[in-house]
Amino acid sequence: MKIVTLGISSRKEIENRFLAAFDGEDQGAFISFETPALLFKIISGKRWELIQNMTGAGPLSIREAARRLGRDVKAVHGDVHALLKAGILIKTESGQIELPFDAIHVNFVLEAA
Repeated sequence: MKIVTLGISSRKEIENRFLAAFDGEDQGAFISFETPALLFKIISGKRWELIQNMTGAGPLSIREAARRLGRDVKAVHGDVHALLKAGILIKTESGQIELPFDAIHVNFVLEAA
């Protein structure tokens, strides 16, 4: 099963993962955000619904994704492009969109300021 971890990571944590991977240690798939605010900006409620709907669905057109969600194609198009830019979705050779992971793990800790 291919799992991606979405999380909040400092530059130091990202650097440590990079160096460990360079030394041959498997790090798994990570998509890191600098702040919780940025993670929540990218993974809004509607985008999370899109991700959930695409999990295990295989390649879809944006129109089909919008139909499955009961949403406007233009709005889903904007969400898809934000998720493509973040690396959560990919575009296939045929131009469809796909969630290339079987599961998504979201990991971060909220601490007192």
